[in-house]
Amino acid sequence: MGFANWYDEHVVPRLIRCACSGPAIMKLREKVVPLASGAVFELGCGGGLNQRFYDPARISSYAGVDPSAKGLEFTRAEAQRKGWAHDIRAGTGEAIPFADESFDSVVCTFTLCSVQDPAQTLKEMRRVLKPGGQLLFAEHGAAPDAGVAKWQARIEPVWRRIAGGCHLTRPVGSSIDQCGFALEPLGAQYAPKVPRFAGWMEWGVGVKAG
Repeated sequence: MGFANWYDEHVVPRLIRCACSGPAIMKLREKVVPLASGAVFELGCGGGLNQRFYDPARISSYAGVDPSAKGLEFTRAEAQRKGWAHDIRAGTGEAIPFADESFDSVVCTFTLCSVQDPAQTLKEMRRVLKPGGQLLFAEHGAAPDAGVAKWQARIEPVWRRIAGGCHLTRPVGSSIDQCGFALEPLGAQYAPKVPRFAGWMEWGVGVKAG
């Protein structure tokens, strides 16, 4: 195994778990994840950081996918600690391994920044949702301020290499709106105590129309 593969398989999952468990990010997870209900699917479940926020009384089933073997280990351990049944699989957002209209809620937190094809991933999340189902999201992405956006573009090529393919310049809400969801924003702001180039956060609900 070359250094790059070793880094991606063993170091990146731990870095992401650490970076994505900071106080500001966990507060956003706490605002969004408890809204999940019915049959729930989580994209990018690796790390298990959302497990503590799900309300078992509102959920009939839980499933998730993540491409990281180490991340899935963390997730399964957290699900077992929570003590609920789960269907957690290796997979990617571009080809979600579940049937059409399987879920009432899809949860996607701090994941769209690192998928290879955001539009295809959003189409897949819409596909597995039942009509009227909800996409619950909390993501970081392209900042609205020109000065910050300029630095995001400069930093992104290096940032992607060290942060597991994470992009800084991807739009959040507008991308969801353009992929067939009725967007219901819940908030947007720079996260406190996070560098502004990585700190623009948006969270909300996208309802599957039609």
